[in-house]
Amino acid sequence: MFTAYATTTAVTILANAGIAVADFLRAGFVLANSAEVGVPRAWLPWLGALKAAGAAGLLLGLAGAPVIGVAAATGLVLFFVGAVAAHIRARVYYNIAFPGTYLALAAGSLVLAVMR
Repeated sequence: MFTAYATTTAVTILANAGIAVADFLRAGFVLANSAEVGVPRAWLPWLGALKAAGAAGLLLGLAGAPVIGVAAATGLVLFFVGAVAAHIRARVYYNIAFPGTYLALAAGSLVLAVMR
């Protein structure tokens, strides 16, 4: 069980840290996607900070602070539910798999952290 938890959480940490960096750097694909779903550019640093905080919290959970890990995973689940909802609201379905994948990773990390 620990191997599944550690692997899923590590992948979730890397994915969220990577997309947080893309948010901070205002990568072209981030700007295009944000505009398409109606997210103002001014929000990007805040959204990146939330993703980075979630990744850091997951790392702390993996390092021995399980309550922080569960809280971080819960926060990321809620964040990406919002991202999927933004895609649905804007009727942008062709790339909904991206926030859906991040949501699945966060949910998997949450379930495995709670079961641990």
